[in-house]
Amino acid sequence: MSLDVAIQMDPLEGIDIDADSSFALVLEAQRRGHRVFHYLPRDLALTNARVVALARPLTVRREKGNHFTLGPVERLDLAAMDVVLMRQDPPFDMAYITATHLLEHIHPETLVVNDPAHVRNAPEKLFVNHFEQLMPPTLITAAPELIREFRAEHKDIILKPLYGGGGAGVFHLRPDDENLGALLEVLTELSRAPVIVQRYLPEVRDGDKRIILIDGEPAGAINRIPAAGEARANMHVGAKPVAAKLTGRDREICATIGPALKERGLIFVGIDVIGPYLTEINVTSPTGIQEIDRFDGACLEGQIWDAIEARR
Repeated sequence: MSLDVAIQMDPLEGIDIDADSSFALVLEAQRRGHRVFHYLPRDLALTNARVVALARPLTVRREKGNHFTLGPVERLDLAAMDVVLMRQDPPFDMAYITATHLLEHIHPETLVVNDPAHVRNAPEKLFVNHFEQLMPPTLITAAPELIREFRAEHKDIILKPLYGGGGAGVFHLRPDDENLGALLEVLTELSRAPVIVQRYLPEVRDGDKRIILIDGEPAGAINRIPAAGEARANMHVGAKPVAAKLTGRDREICATIGPALKERGLIFVGIDVIGPYLTEINVTSPTGIQEIDRFDGACLEGQIWDAIEARR
């Protein structure tokens, strides 16, 4: 089976080919004989009821500093594609939401991964709240008085933007920290959206586990150990990836959320688990497959393409 595939993602120049999941997906697509085209989110358009993109044929290779080649720009009718991979990074802002609306015009005749309507309806820090029984105590609000009440109850808290990503703007506030008021002022100046507040989980010092689910089933995991003096377990801020196995609790979490992911066409999902708690369900542009491949000798990108090809 040879498929025509368009990938909507950020510029290729800045990606880390040893860590980027989109790079691994494109490399595997090439290995299978699929034709791949790349376009930036800003090059997507809806015109005369047709969804088009100013795209370029793409080939990639695992050579640092020489990892991709782009052909000339083509006006691509995305309805003529077999698959569109929606892989741009958050923030999950109005530009991101608009892209889901545009791609909804072609899905499912053209398979969009992940389903754009459910990407729009499942922001990582909101969708997870449908599984409240799996989560730590959590508050979503823009009301300072409610945040202060939550802190008074739980003492040690994490404060983060509702629609951010990659650990940006995440703060750990201890009970004696006097910066809550100033942080709320900064966050409300940056966005009118509410913030998310959670009870701090000291288990994070032992790692924030990223579990990849493919078509609702757990496929592998890594643990991300925060750097000394850092509350965030994101690898781009210095967290160390280490091998991880799925525990009984991890499997319980996956069994609980897996059917909802599969039902919504969320083929490639990354969840975050700290200790016994589910903290996020990442559906926009999940990462972690290359690290899991290296530790487990797996090929998660191959499993993802198997799931995609089964739908074509």
